[in-house]
Amino acid sequence: MVPTVDRVTLPLTGFTVGITADRRRDELESLLARRGARVLSGPALRILPLAEDELLHEVTGTLVGDPPDVLVVNTGVGFRGWVEAADGWGLAESLLAALGGARILARGPKAAGAVRAAGLREEWSPESESSDEVLARLLDDGVDGLRVAVQLHGAPQRELCDALRGAGAEVVEAPVYRWVPPHDVAPLRRLTDAVLGGDVDALAFTSAPAVLSMLEHADERRPALLQAMRDDVVVACVGPVCARPLVSEDVPCVLPDRMRLGGLVRSLVDALPERAVRVEVRGHTLEVRGHAALLDGTPLEMGPGPLAVLRVLAAAGGRVVGRDALLAALPGGGNDAHAVETTVSRLRTALRDPALVRTVVKRGYRLDVEPG
Repeated sequence: MVPTVDRVTLPLTGFTVGITADRRRDELESLLARRGARVLSGPALRILPLAEDELLHEVTGTLVGDPPDVLVVNTGVGFRGWVEAADGWGLAESLLAALGGARILARGPKAAGAVRAAGLREEWSPESESSDEVLARLLDDGVDGLRVAVQLHGAPQRELCDALRGAGAEVVEAPVYRWVPPHDVAPLRRLTDAVLGGDVDALAFTSAPAVLSMLEHADERRPALLQAMRDDVVVACVGPVCARPLVSEDVPCVLPDRMRLGGLVRSLVDALPERAVRVEVRGHTLEVRGHAALLDGTPLEMGPGPLAVLRVLAAAGGRVVGRDALLAALPGGGNDAHAVETTVSRLRTALRDPALVRTVVKRGYRLDVEPG
């Protein structure tokens, strides 16, 4: 019997994670939600169906007519989709025959598995799953005068392809599952609004094109979006290639040990709870994280006003916070002096123990944190 897991024990309870994925979006949403996160989805791209990709059709015919000496397979799903699309065009048998005479390098185990499932065999696959290691192997072996086909992984691999061309190879790029703009950009813009409004704790990216698309659609808000990523939001990328556009903009990125969705989610499980503010108040552990507050591990029902006040009081760690500072922290600000008293009263009700928030006459409020 599988034990039930109470939501209060989930590591991402109280945090909001934005995702831009199109392919495997449901899987990523489910992985995050099962760990307690609230998920905001704003697809930054969509995948052009392979059967409709005229460029891939043209490249396939080119390789059938003039087979490559070397084939680089980057992804399992991409290679399988390529073969399926070729089958729809009546070219699968000819394509596999053309590729079967090539030296095949697979970037990782999934790519190697797809190669074998198609009846072919890879010559080599790096344990690191790194395109850089694949490139190093090819350059060490020498590619001068060779025809090298590269199955792309959804974005142009300029560094790899340019390096091969610089070493004398003729490179044929197979653009498998090309990304194109989403049919509806409204969800992506809403996600950007939420990031800029401070309502998102983390962004999870699964491809470099999605990163570039989000920045492009931010338009004039791009500098503010990048600054939010640097200062306020945990940015997690599935791998170094995905992170490269952000690293070039000095955005710190969290990377998983393995380039998998599960690893991406685990990296957020490790990173986000570390950003929570925790204080010990009258024998209780009070934690403020994202859009929620937890008392001894149990989420509290609390509106945005009381939560905003609590966030300021918790950050002060028991020091007195003046009414003006609390008024400024309220959503939308305000100039009503009674708004602070009303909000503090609602906060005390939500905390279930009014004594956790102390009134300091003529000065303000503080949490009842013991000295030291």
